[in-house]
Amino acid sequence: MSWWHEPLVGFDLETTGTDPDTSRIVTAALVDTKGAEPLRTTAWLVDPGVPIPAEAAAIHGISTEQAAARGRPAPEAVEEIAGQLCRRLAEGVPVVAFNAPFDLSLLDAELRRHRLPTLAERLGGRPVGPVVDPLVVDRSVDRYRRGSRSLQSVCGVYGVELADAHEAGSDALAAVRVAVRLAERYPREVGELHPAALHEQQIGWYTAWAENFQAWLRKEKDPQAVIDARWPIR
Repeated sequence: MSWWHEPLVGFDLETTGTDPDTSRIVTAALVDTKGAEPLRTTAWLVDPGVPIPAEAAAIHGISTEQAAARGRPAPEAVEEIAGQLCRRLAEGVPVVAFNAPFDLSLLDAELRRHRLPTLAERLGGRPVGPVVDPLVVDRSVDRYRRGSRSLQSVCGVYGVELADAHEAGSDALAAVRVAVRLAERYPREVGELHPAALHEQQIGWYTAWAENFQAWLRKEKDPQAVIDARWPIR
């Protein structure tokens, strides 16, 4: 049976900022699914230990005061998030994350910040995966489509309802459903691949996109621009 009929887990973070090296987790969700239908959602509200900028709070709706009053201490929450994510990976369940290098790299940075084992260390040193990144897949199979590639926009393209944008559980479920729609629409490129093969394919797709984007930036905007080509984690 194809991977997209089998268990998948959607993963999403809402954070204090856009830099995965320095931003902190505010909310997180893992949504266990089968056939794109949710079975269980595990969610965290985290006290990041730093002020949440107003522009970030305006996006995900969590203020510094709310996080401090109701959030779990960051070290405890980060340990739980990583532990549960790696348990699913160890069981062979693919993780679906839209723009995976952001969420996975930020989680790994938080683990290092709190002197906790990294994702790779928890997996015995093997690469983190299999991961399905609907953003990477969409860029490859429909590379000439114009317009935004945000989760909300991509959901519109593939007819997926995004009930509550920037709520971690809602975003995680929407990412799974976009991944399934991509597998249905592009069976040869996506749907018929084994998850491990699709993971490897995405490494190449992401590298090609990063190199092309970097070349365009250097030509049009910044001769020193650098785009990190590592996927799914930096």
